[in-house]
Amino acid sequence: MGKAKQRLSKKAYQARASRLREELVRLQVELKQVPFKVLLILAGPEGAGRGNLLNTLAEWLDPRGVETFSYHAPTENERAHPPQWRFWRSLPAIGRIGLYAGSWYTETLREEARGKHALGHVAGEAERIRDFEQLLADGGTLIVKVWLQLSKDAQGRRLRTLRAEPATAWRVTEEDWHHHRIYDRLAKTARLIRAKTDRPGARWHIIDAEDERARDLAVGQLLLTQFRQQRKKMARLPRAVAPRRVKPLRPSGLRRLQTLPLDQDLSEKDYDALREKWLGRLSRAVRAALAAGRSIVFAFEGWDAAGKGGAIRRLTSAIDPRDYSVIPVAKPTPEEKHAHYLWRFWRDIPRNGRMTVFDRSWYGRVLVERLEGFCREDEWRRAFAEINGFERELTDHGTIVLKYWLHVSHAEQLRRFREREATPHKRHKMNAEDWRNRKKRAAYEIAVGDMLALTDRNNAPWHLVPADNKRYARLEVLRSAARQITAALEE
Repeated sequence: MGKAKQRLSKKAYQARASRLREELVRLQVELKQVPFKVLLILAGPEGAGRGNLLNTLAEWLDPRGVETFSYHAPTENERAHPPQWRFWRSLPAIGRIGLYAGSWYTETLREEARGKHALGHVAGEAERIRDFEQLLADGGTLIVKVWLQLSKDAQGRRLRTLRAEPATAWRVTEEDWHHHRIYDRLAKTARLIRAKTDRPGARWHIIDAEDERARDLAVGQLLLTQFRQQRKKMARLPRAVAPRRVKPLRPSGLRRLQTLPLDQDLSEKDYDALREKWLGRLSRAVRAALAAGRSIVFAFEGWDAAGKGGAIRRLTSAIDPRDYSVIPVAKPTPEEKHAHYLWRFWRDIPRNGRMTVFDRSWYGRVLVERLEGFCREDEWRRAFAEINGFERELTDHGTIVLKYWLHVSHAEQLRRFREREATPHKRHKMNAEDWRNRKKRAAYEIAVGDMLALTDRNNAPWHLVPADNKRYARLEVLRSAARQITAALEE
């Protein structure tokens, strides 16, 4: 049986802790002035002292700038959403620190403790976590990951010491002893997970946890060091500016957009007859999907006055109002600006058996934000891959994702603009920004083309709808939605 290591004296600890606490509070003051958030993730074997360390850090830091998270087994509602949903919902805002005693690593390790899994399964989960952290890190989040290392001998001593004292015996559970018995197996799994998720922007830091005092000081000092490095890194980033000239990344998308035939015609009589047919098919397809526990997400994009609102109203007329929500997406609020751009969309992702329609969507990052200079070039370029990953996360869970771009000609848009201005009950839909965006149509066409070329995937294809004729466009939305949902259920 190994011996305990020599411990840091209480006097030396208190002297260093006092200075460290001052620096950490000063860090929090500085954090309010920089455009990023901090996530401190604590992981390690049972008995490594994550809870005690968390309490110490919470005592050292100003509680007004800290949020503490500890995740247990997913609830029924959480299991009815994609795996990352509950983590996206609870991310701290810019300028704040999130302390994680339990995190996205907790459930993977807990599953391994319940029963031995194939390494391929564990590696797959680790890759999902890696992609999630990369998304956060690329968005400017400082991720500090700490593995509290505790040997099997030290773990056994700690559990026996706690059990021997009546005041602390309750803290030692049978699950703790089970983890101790399978220590070597869990350690092997943990090494694999750390290797798979140790990447720039989200590195693992191994800290010896046998001496609680030395452990706490080491983690506090690590947090300070990482914060200072991140602050310097963010200071070097260029500011966001609107591009002077927009060049296509993938010309094939622009060609697809510009060659779309817009001269389709559909009489009111034919539309009325076909509408009932396809409303019925869509209604049956949606009811079958929701009854099977599948969720459905619609994302509508298109030119101003392209008819998105009318298409959505016809679409939802086939669905029970209790089964869906329509989310109109406007400019981000101050709260949303202090979060990752995908955060506000994750919040509204439906649970299994529900449907959500987004009237404009996460594609604003590669359209308006790209062209108006609301984000840096590296951010909107990276967003194509991020959005593909986001949609893959949804479809891997079983969500059916339908995406629409409603396309109208330059002349038809002008006619509708003038009609709106001349119609009292439509006049509120027009503003100076609509006319300003129209002047940038050529640049927006390039951005739309890139969006189509770079995010059209088998799991979440784009439906490009000719919309000069509103009846044709509305019918095409009904038809394609019914077909895609039916096909998804048959796979």
